[in-house]
Amino acid sequence: MRTVRISAGRWMFLTTAVLFALAAWVGAVHADPIVSGPSPQINKEGGVIVKVTPRRWASGVEIWEFEVVFETHTVILAGDPTRFSSLVDAEGRTHSPLQWEGDPPGDHHRKGVLRFKPEPGRDGMIELRIDGVGGVPTRLFRWQLP
Repeated sequence: MRTVRISAGRWMFLTTAVLFALAAWVGAVHADPIVSGPSPQINKEGGVIVKVTPRRWASGVEIWEFEVVFETHTVILAGDPTRFSSLVDAEGRTHSPLQWEGDPPGDHHRKGVLRFKPEPGRDGMIELRIDGVGGVPTRLFRWQLP
């Protein structure tokens, strides 16, 4: 039986090549699928971070949902988001939220879902407006509808 000897340099090269190939294969197999939905948007003004993620929206969906996260270490988050939020459709029509389901006022962190019922004919750009949080007159979050 013949013994094949591999130098330390070649052994290191082969090991590295195999590890890179394995990592590439695992990354390709386990990569997250491409998200076809809208991406979250973040606004960091006035000492308050506001992150908005559209969760449920499309033509044919009766109620649209936007997850909203408020975070701060400087002010107490007060008020009802249904009173200081609105959705503007591509035709410029303003829609008030139906409901806020989430954390109550009075803390430095709040998370919840704003629900809207937009009218038909909603192709184009939509805009979620959040007014007066952290002293910022209006925060704008925009998405292009599919």
